[in-house]
Order: sequence, then C-alpha cells, then structure tokens
Amino acid sequence: MISLHQLRCFLTTLELGSFTAAATALGYAQPSVSEQVRLLEQQLDATLFQRVGRGLVPTEAARALAPHAATALGAVEEARRAVASVRQLLTGTVRFGVFRTARFYLAADLVADVLRQHPGIRVELVGQNSAEILEQLRRGRLEAAVIALPVADEGMVVTPVLRDELVYVSADPARLARRITPAALAEAPLVLPDASWRDDDTTRRQLNRAVQGAGRSLRPRVEVEDTETALEIAARGLADTVTWRGVLHNLGERLPAGLGWAPLRPSMYEEFAIVHRRDAELSPATRVVTAIATSRMRALDRAMRATAP
Repeated sequence: MISLHQLRCFLTTLELGSFTAAATALGYAQPSVSEQVRLLEQQLDATLFQRVGRGLVPTEAARALAPHAATALGAVEEARRAVASVRQLLTGTVRFGVFRTARFYLAADLVADVLRQHPGIRVELVGQNSAEILEQLRRGRLEAAVIALPVADEGMVVTPVLRDELVYVSADPARLARRITPAALAEAPLVLPDASWRDDDTTRRQLNRAVQGAGRSLRPRVEVEDTETALEIAARGLADTVTWRGVLHNLGERLPAGLGWAPLRPSMYEEFAIVHRRDAELSPATRVVTAIATSRMRALDRAMRATAP
C-alpha cells in the first residue's frame, strides 16, 4: 500500500535531486529515504529515478506521479487544518444577535444544535429589537445576527432565510370569521407587543401603514413588551393580537388554550435574514452558529410554505 510517507520522500527527492539532500531536509537518515522511494517503486512497478553521477534524474513515471503525489499531500494538509479549525472552535465565544420574537424560531434549538456539535463553544444570544441589533452590528459589538428586513445599509451582507405571515389571533371565533382588513384592525381591541420599540418595530410600522392607508389610526387597547404576554391576554378574551404564523407553529401545544387565528386581508408578510458586516471576517465559531441558524430558519420557511392555508 502506498503511504503518505513514501510520497513525501519521493517529492522531496524529486525537488532536491538526491536522497542525501532529501534526508537532510526531512530530518531522516539517507538510507531511510532511499528505502521509502524503493518501496514506492515496488508498489507502482515503475522506476522513478535514474542515477547519474552523484545525482538522480527523474523518469517519465516520476514526472507523471508528481502532481498526484502533491495533491494527495495537499489534501492531507487541508484535512489537518480543518481539524485544527474545529479544535479552535472549542474555545470560541459567539455573540449572536436575535430580536425578541426570534427565540420562537431559534433560541433553545439553536443553542442545543451548537452545543451538541461543538460542546466547547460559548454562546451569547443578544438583543431585543431588529433596529437595536443592527446598530450593535454596525458598532462591531456583534459579529452576526438574525433580524427583520429591510436593512438599508450597503455595509451589511444580508442573507434572507425566512418569510413569515402576520395573522390575527383571538379567543372569540366570531372575530375570526370576519374579513380582517386594515379598517377592522383599527376597530379591534388589540394588545400589541414591543411597547418600548413601537416607533422602530418593523411589524408595528407595517400595521400602521396599512391602517393609515385605510384612513384610520392604529390605537391598541393594551401594549406589552413580549409576545407571550400578548397571547395570554388574548387567551383570556381581554383583547386580540397579531403575531407571526411561525410563532404559532413553533409554540404548538405551548400556545395558550382557546386561541385561533385568521389571515389578514390583504396579507402581510415579514422577511428575516442573517446579517453581518461586509468588512468583518467572521470567526470560525460564528460561522458555525450562522450556518446552523440559517439551516434552522430555512427549514421553518419550507415547513411554513408547505402548510400555507
């Protein structure tokens, strides 16, 4: 069987023109190098060098073998670097940006995937709102993040991963039976999340544009910070809310009992993307986390499209 050691001795001899020089370069005894080349010749059933005076002249077989030997050794070196890169990941720390609702799409599942595949990575999931996260990316406080589009910044690399639909959620079936238009939203008793970010929240801006386009104003009855509280209030029949279908999909049995949903008319969507600075070289650990987040978000996107009403 041809060994990498034989190929390394052969290539060094080919480059330096003698067994003695190759042995010096490799740190072996001269007989050891010549023996490895002899064994290689036996494996190939071909003569690789002719002796001319004190030197060696490569044969046509040697010239034919050389690029393949170099490729084989190069592949081994690439494999070594890949393994070394994984070892580096074991001590890496990743600060990955996620908006508040993103934990319904990722969070625990993302962390579980990362720690299972690379148990030494330390993960920090940071952020509340897409606008805040984007600013942290600009300042270099985060390496990468998942945020809502649009991102009006040419300095960012943007990779769309999920398109989700905004739906109307209520505990009252009668309210879900009607057509949920922008005018109906203006009249509905609503509880909306992201109270602290209402002016910068992409969902709130989209709702406001739709309602204002109907000549009305969006005036929620209750405002809270998080989606879970909004859903709990809706489940008690105190107000209705709007949220993303992907959130309801991922909550599953954890969704408060008694809630149903209906699509808005016209439909409203939001697109989410993995974003990082164009001028920043992502660390190996961040590349791993970004790849896993991308895979999970795209899998949810496929599931949502497959179950679209």
